[in-house]
Amino acid sequence: MNDARSQPAPTGGVRTVPVDGERAGQRLDNFLLSQLKGAPKSLVYKIVRSGQVRVNGGRAKPETRLQAGDQVRIPPVRLGEPADRGAPARGLLEALAASIVFEDARLLAISKPSGIASHGGSGIGFGVIETLRALRPGEPLELVHRLDRDTSGLMVVAKKRSALRELQALMREDPRAGGGSIRKRYLALLAGRMPDGVMSVDAALHVGLRQGGERHVQVQPDGKPSLSHFRVLERRGGHSYCEVRIETGRTHQIRVHAGHIGHPVAGDDKYGDPAVNRRLREQAGLKRLFLHAASLEFALEAGRVPYVLNAPLVPELVEALDRLA
Repeated sequence: MNDARSQPAPTGGVRTVPVDGERAGQRLDNFLLSQLKGAPKSLVYKIVRSGQVRVNGGRAKPETRLQAGDQVRIPPVRLGEPADRGAPARGLLEALAASIVFEDARLLAISKPSGIASHGGSGIGFGVIETLRALRPGEPLELVHRLDRDTSGLMVVAKKRSALRELQALMREDPRAGGGSIRKRYLALLAGRMPDGVMSVDAALHVGLRQGGERHVQVQPDGKPSLSHFRVLERRGGHSYCEVRIETGRTHQIRVHAGHIGHPVAGDDKYGDPAVNRRLREQAGLKRLFLHAASLEFALEAGRVPYVLNAPLVPELVEALDRLA
């Protein structure tokens, strides 16, 4: 079976692409990114939301899950050849090669450095997936999930479509309906003194777009259900070093929930407290978002193959904590 990623995206003429069984369950935006080599995510979202992309003749959303046999209409778009972008910088290649924390026949896991996007596009030449594909030419690597550019930590990449489909199905499970068989754990420094014990935040989130296409997330009753659990591990310099477990994986979920309860994530220049961020830069040398994806626990092959993947807290965050002691 041909790999759709290996086929060049034509720039002229509408085409209709059938979804094969290997891509059943994939999100429409990810399917389009695989078809439109080199297209920025902003362009993919634009052509979907404007109705130029159709699934079985009807409009669809970027998060629509495709089924085997679906017919996806893809409009003509203007793209440069993949070679026009050159290759990832040597430093980026070396950083990603050194970041691998686990690998087997199904999966590859990295501890993503802060500052590297999950995908290229919108002025970003190479993200995690493009760089890993450059490191492993010919391997059918696919992102299982994403992390914000400024968040560091565990990211999982599938080496087999079967593993990708199973993991994405686990991530879609609703914990309120007895699902939630994938456990996600983060580490974060929150501004101020959180109360002891576990604080659960059950607040729906809505993703809006600002001028220029920047995503901005807000707590809104008509948003998507979102659930986070915060637990203080230590008090440092008047702030709270916390473990965060999330039962849903919404865009910017932890950052928005933390700000919603009045304890924004340290170093967050989008949803945080500028005065706190400035003091932490001066006192602790914290120059980035203090949010780290620490672990994932799940099982594949219908529960027969358990995984416990970990990415230790990165040195620059450990050093910032030590300065606050």
